[in-house]
Amino acid sequence: MTKAVVLLSGGLDSATTLAIAEAEGFESYALSFRYGQRHRIELESAARVARALAVAEHLILDIDLRRFGGSALTGDLAVPKDRGSEQMEEGIPVTYVPARNTVFLSFALAWAEVLKAGDIFIGVNALDYSGYPDCRPEYIAAYEHMANLATKLSTEGHRGIRIHAPLIRLTKAQIIRKGIGLGLDYALTSSCYDPDAAGRPCRRCDACRLRAKGFAEVGTADPLLVGFGMSAP
Repeated sequence: MTKAVVLLSGGLDSATTLAIAEAEGFESYALSFRYGQRHRIELESAARVARALAVAEHLILDIDLRRFGGSALTGDLAVPKDRGSEQMEEGIPVTYVPARNTVFLSFALAWAEVLKAGDIFIGVNALDYSGYPDCRPEYIAAYEHMANLATKLSTEGHRGIRIHAPLIRLTKAQIIRKGIGLGLDYALTSSCYDPDAAGRPCRRCDACRLRAKGFAEVGTADPLLVGFGMSAP
């Protein structure tokens, strides 16, 4: 089987991306990060997803992005709540972690080179993405170009590096339909930027609202909320 490194945060998008990689016949090596994020629940979710999808290996690396701050996810800034679609489209929100996808992809690239894997999967999305600049198609294309200039694997002619972003042009509803079609259990995932101590989603942050919108458009209940005995916002 062809090896692929899959970035796995534990959220809905990354879990769907992993399911897609496996459905396409890749031997998946999942990579997650303990990067100073405020909540451990997403790593617990990543571990559950990795086990359920029987990845070849799941690594959790430590990077302390909290030392830099600059984000509501790695510092003391308040997570925005109750924002409508127009507000989400107004600019880059404080939940953006500076250069996070670039940092994560760089570690994925290093592991891929050791594994001699020419494929890296990332669950970025350019439609329901809260305005993050490192979720755009031009960013992925630029990173892939750089990766093919920067690695022994590609420059010595062994094989090129391809960055797969299978969700990049899908709506949240389309992503959810894709995952359901692949048999993915979304109860294993966690999308909330500000869950409580038990891991229950706040249902009010941008991530929760985008997730709720997606499930509503699909016409099915979010199994994560059902598992916690909660209803959609």
